[in-house]
Amino acid sequence: MTSMRIEWHAATDVGAVRRINEDSYFTSEDIGVWAVADGMGGMARGDWASAQVVAALRALAWQAGLEPTIEAVVQALVHANAAILAESEAHGARMGTTAVVLVVREPRFGVAWVGDSRAYLFRHGQLHRLTRDHSQVQEMVDHGIITAAEAETHRMRNVLTRAVGVLPEMGVDTIIDTLNGDDVLLLCSDGLHGVLGEAEMAEVLAREPLAEAARIMIERCHTRGAPDNITLVTVAAEEVTLVLPGNGSAQG
Repeated sequence: MTSMRIEWHAATDVGAVRRINEDSYFTSEDIGVWAVADGMGGMARGDWASAQVVAALRALAWQAGLEPTIEAVVQALVHANAAILAESEAHGARMGTTAVVLVVREPRFGVAWVGDSRAYLFRHGQLHRLTRDHSQVQEMVDHGIITAAEAETHRMRNVLTRAVGVLPEMGVDTIIDTLNGDDVLLLCSDGLHGVLGEAEMAEVLAREPLAEAARIMIERCHTRGAPDNITLVTVAAEEVTLVLPGNGSAQG
């Protein structure tokens, strides 16, 4: 029989321009949940807002099923949304954050997200974007007003249409897919994907172990000015063969 071994790595960096790192990340192999949240720099206390996503996810308990866990993640984001809205009202200052959350229940995985932090799947040497940005420029691309290439440098590329903590009804998108052996899932804030192209990220993931890939991608962002905080979480699945006791073999 076969099973999967999970390896993960997380890294965050303030970048070269910002004084405060407003990104947060969450990792828990125990409950099979990983996340990146990017506090919105144009609003007050983005670091506090992104930390509310982490706090809500930290309260989750293990559930065996993928769909119930995804639903629990959505409810955690709803809880964080309410907490941020309440704090915003109390202090008279708007706050918000993105969130992208990965759940693994082999042989499947799910992603839930709000905003423009992204999830990618690296499989067979190709990087596939799993999430669709909740942003002004993405809607312009969808309506054929601009191209995807033009969106990468558009002056409105940082204007979000959804975020955690901005409106009472935010809308969380989700996807579910099958996890294959040797897949790598990448979660990241726009401090990474807004600087490095997808082909370049794929090239690094193809050549380097997870920890080294994170270091190299952050370094490359710095060589290009690193205008924003940079956060990424990589989760890799590796198939292992389990031979039951009595067959003369051990787990490999």
